[in-house]
Amino acid sequence: MGYKLAGYHHLGGVELDPNVAETYRLNHNPQYLYNMDIREFNELQDLPAELYQLDLLDGSPPCSTFSTAGSRDKAWGKEKRFDEGQKFQTLDDLVFVYCDTILKLKPKCFVLENVTGIIKGNAKSYSKRIVQYLTENGYDVQVFCLNAATMGVPQTRERVFFIGHRKEYHLPKLVMQFNEEPIVFGEVYDKDGWHEQMTDYMRNLWEHRKYGDKDMSDIKMRLEGKTSLFSHGFLYMNRVAPTITSTNRDKHTSLFEKPEYINDTEIALCSTFPQDYESPYKEIGWLCGMSVPPVMTAQVSYQIYKQWLSKIKQL
Repeated sequence: MGYKLAGYHHLGGVELDPNVAETYRLNHNPQYLYNMDIREFNELQDLPAELYQLDLLDGSPPCSTFSTAGSRDKAWGKEKRFDEGQKFQTLDDLVFVYCDTILKLKPKCFVLENVTGIIKGNAKSYSKRIVQYLTENGYDVQVFCLNAATMGVPQTRERVFFIGHRKEYHLPKLVMQFNEEPIVFGEVYDKDGWHEQMTDYMRNLWEHRKYGDKDMSDIKMRLEGKTSLFSHGFLYMNRVAPTITSTNRDKHTSLFEKPEYINDTEIALCSTFPQDYESPYKEIGWLCGMSVPPVMTAQVSYQIYKQWLSKIKQL
């Protein structure tokens, strides 16, 4: 969606989860859709010629093991069945598998998107290895940590982007500076829509909220001296919404001003998904929580075109 918003001609992609792949097909009808593990895709020898030397190749390797909310390095190298797929696999090495995809298809430019955890703590070594591997194989690479809230997205979602181009083009450094006016939650609040109400227990906690509380855990600590309910965040009408996570399928995020949970319309708006997006196989909250907001992608990819691809086309 983001690339189409920026004016790109989108060819297709690779997706392991058959339900997500079908959702992708329903909404975009891509010319090429490979429903398989990216490792298997990299072994294919009969790919169409137009998938090589692309203007831009984008990849978002599943990032559960790098998330600051997860177990991080304790899960590195271990096989398990993750929510992103239907088979046992490791995820921390998928960033390098995607690097191999880049070297296989040799696009003019590439994007590798991931969570901010990949540049924090012990995971910094992964980031350095990504840059080193691609640099040694013919690409100039830059790393950006960007906040969607500065890009016209009503959500404070931070993501890391590794962006590079083939060295032969000798292009200037890419500049990524965005200063869009913040869009607070009150501007996307669905005042006439249905909202799920809280249970008596959660309502009681909510009644004891204080302005500035980030989530229900702040209240639970004050009342019970226990730390839990961190995923039950608050939305303030006068603030930009926090990151929409895949747990919103369970309606965890609630309004600070009203004892009700965020609804699907608001989740889609905060994530810049269209209201007619078809999601028959996965909840819209899960899809939005697992996705880069389309407007964020559009902003990034337009700058890649403006600063790099438009110059490459003149060579």
